[in-house]
Amino acid sequence: TREITVMLRDKGAMKAGIFTGKQSIKKMVEKVKRSPDIVGVDLVRYVIKDKPYIWCDSGRYKVVVLDCGVKYNTLRLLAERDMKVVVMPATTPWEEIDKEKPDGILVSNGPGDPAAVPYVVKTLSNLIEKYPMFGICFGIQVIAQVLGGRTYKLKFGHHGANHPVKDMKTGKIYITVQNHSFCVDINTLNESDVEITHINLNDNTLEGIEHKKFPVFAVQFHPEYAPGPPDAVYLFDRFKEVIEKNKRD
Repeated sequence: TREITVMLRDKGAMKAGIFTGKQSIKKMVEKVKRSPDIVGVDLVRYVIKDKPYIWCDSGRYKVVVLDCGVKYNTLRLLAERDMKVVVMPATTPWEEIDKEKPDGILVSNGPGDPAAVPYVVKTLSNLIEKYPMFGICFGIQVIAQVLGGRTYKLKFGHHGANHPVKDMKTGKIYITVQNHSFCVDINTLNESDVEITHINLNDNTLEGIEHKKFPVFAVQFHPEYAPGPPDAVYLFDRFKEVIEKNKRD
């Protein structure tokens, strides 16, 4: 185990295989090499439902959750904040979302390469100036692409429930839940439009952004926790505040 840990630390994430029975080392290695990579692969289509559905049919504010692989606790936390929650698949045309006339849009977490879902980027491109928007994990990666950013695969992803993240506005440090293999290249974002709000203290990678003109913000970590520390759950309250302010304006 220690040898494998050192290898991954030095060389980064890599393909691996677990085999039973007697097989030659050469054949096993060949099978591993032939196994598909996640770079360039759209995994979102495999984890979403085919049709929209209503998670919570009552609430003061109507929120569309663009489902890229959403977790139930995200939906629960929205409902607890007096929000009617309509879940729509990531493949939904933007016109269908626009017909819902939501008070806000949450772009959920999800698996795979964010660069492999141009249909999501296209959808958000048509909505980002019209509605308040909150992105989580995969959500920040696709929102960043709408804003001109690019993503890349990390040497080894961020996984676990103890990642320190700094809020650049307040200086506070939060312990966060993370589970991603891709990240937004911080150097590809236009600083005149996008503010960097959160940074990972382990490797200085991007953890949060906010648009300077539109009511749009997103984080790379998981504020919905469950399991994990609830340090960042306040972001759901902030989403509600953004929606309320947008309605007043």
